[in-house]
Amino acid sequence: QVHVEESGGGLVQAGAALRLSCTVSGGLFGNLRIGWFRQAPEKEREFVAHILVSSGYAYYADSVKGRFTISRNNTKRTVYLQMDNLEIEDTALYYCAVRARTGTYTMSNQQAFDYWGQGTQVTVSS
Repeated sequence: QVHVEESGGGLVQAGAALRLSCTVSGGLFGNLRIGWFRQAPEKEREFVAHILVSSGYAYYADSVKGRFTISRNNTKRTVYLQMDNLEIEDTALYYCAVRARTGTYTMSNQQAFDYWGQGTQVTVSS
């Protein structure tokens, strides 16, 4: 069974940085596909970033491209989301999601992921 736990959220001012962590227990880490999603108040959950753990290949939503960086540490079984130059619009509950299945899928599709964490809150103030 795969367990997903996020950490690192907090309250920061616009322009600041935060690094979120997603630690995964269970499963073969090197075979996983991991995504970050977020949900702002009264909005639907949306895709943020995705990484193939095996290769490190990363894919981003246009809204965060150039500001956010997704990376992984295989030894720690952890994926990071480095968020720089945060904007008020980045305020949301951030979720880490893990895909353990093989096969083709769309990286930004929430339905493609099998396991989810509880989320970590990021609040950006002016």
